[in-house]
Parts: sequence; C-alpha cells; structure tokens
Amino acid sequence: MDAMPETLALRPARNVIHPTAVVARGAELGVGVRIGPYCTVGADVVIEDGAELVSHVVVDGHTRIGEDVVLYPFCTVGMAPQDLKYAGQPTRCEIGARTQVREHCTIHRGTVTGKGITRVGSDCLLMAVAHVAHDCTLGNHVIIANNAVMGGHVSIADHAVIGGAAAIHQFVRIGRAAMIGGVSGVEADVIPFGSVIGNRARLVGLNVIGLKRRGFDKAQIQLLHNAFRDLFRREGVFAQRLATVRDSYGNEPLVAEVLEFIDAPGHRGLIRAE
Repeated sequence: MDAMPETLALRPARNVIHPTAVVARGAELGVGVRIGPYCTVGADVVIEDGAELVSHVVVDGHTRIGEDVVLYPFCTVGMAPQDLKYAGQPTRCEIGARTQVREHCTIHRGTVTGKGITRVGSDCLLMAVAHVAHDCTLGNHVIIANNAVMGGHVSIADHAVIGGAAAIHQFVRIGRAAMIGGVSGVEADVIPFGSVIGNRARLVGLNVIGLKRRGFDKAQIQLLHNAFRDLFRREGVFAQRLATVRDSYGNEPLVAEVLEFIDAPGHRGLIRAE
C-alpha cells in the first residue's frame, strides 16, 4: 500500500475551532480545518481540507480558501474592494492550495466592472502587509515580498517574484518568472523572464537566477539573452527589431512566450530597457 501523503498525515481527523472564533451559519468547512482565536468566517465562505486560520483572521464574501492554505494573524481575505463604484454585489475571491498569506495582508474580492473575481494561485507566498487589490490574478508559485502593493486588475504570471515595497499600477501585466526589484514603481507591462527595477521601473535585463531555478539550461538562457539583446539593446525602430527577433528566434519556446506576451493586448504599454 502506498504511504499516505505527508500533508494528509498531518491533518487533524476533525475540525478544530477555537471557542472565541465566529463561524457564520452557512460557511462550508472541509476536513481537518483549524480556526484559531478571534477569527471571523462569513456565511458565504468555503474553506477546503487542511486549511488553517492562525488567529485574528477575517474571511468574508463569496470566498474559497484552498486545501492546506495558511492565513496568518490579522490578514483579511475577501473583503469588499476599495472601489467607490462597488455596491455590494456578490463578487468572488479564491486562494489556491498551499498558499501562505502572512500577517496583515489584504486580499479584496472582485468587482462587476472587472472580472468579478480576485484569484491567488497555488503554492504562493504573500509576505507581511502585502496588498492584492480587486480583480487581480496571481498565478502559481508567485512570491510577493513585504509591503508590496498592487492596484486593481493586475495580472502576475507563474513563478514571478515581486520585491519588497514595490508598487504595481492597475491593469499592469507581469510575465512568467519575471523579477520586480524592491521599491520599484511599475507603471507598464513586464515581459516574461524580465527583470525591472527603479522608480519609475526600467527593464534592466533577464531574471537569470529565476530561469536557472526553473531548470532552464545554459543554451536556452543564452538564446533568450540573444533575443533580448536584439529586441531591447539594438538601434532602430522597435517594430522593426520585433520583426527581426520573430524571424530569427520565433521558434524558440522561451522567446516565443515573450513575443506572445508582447503581442497580447494590454492597457499600460510595455516597460523597455533604457
């Protein structure tokens, strides 16, 4: 017989709810859920198996908390968006499995003028005092460092890293495995695997460390570097450089992902190298 997965083995056989916690009638709790002191859970909340609310956590609205998620003290999930047009509509919020939301984070539900949902993926880490605004979408394995904030409708792809105290403008797209330096003001889109820093943020290169951690080999990284150089470092009109890179490197998977990102419609334009 196969061994029981470690996460399942660690789950308590029953739910453990501290007597000071308030869980509204109608809330749905999975198996092995732990709700600590002074937490508040709203009537439309779903908390899946093995999730833990450590203490003083507020979860409200039409919110789903995934398996083995841990919400740390004083974070709030699914509260009404900071949008003056919002009129109490039943919009949603979702947190994916095994994500950790640290102290004093705020994650607001969506709006009817946006996607109607704020979604944080699986295996993410949101460090203390981070803010995820309404209608934002975070992929899987995203790391948001302390005090980073984002406006509404921001999209952050898998494996991106957002440095401490970074501020991301509404509607900005952050590509896969991109790196945002600390205390950066990000006003426009960041290409996949790109590295930006500064106020206002500028594209300074590729997130080479992130690429190596994701398992890409030296040859793949070199091809991406060559395409980056030709696209952002050469002289000439950007559209012409883009066409040249498409002809020369368009069949390389990492380069093709960057080109697809650039081709996709966006609200904020593209951050380019200086």
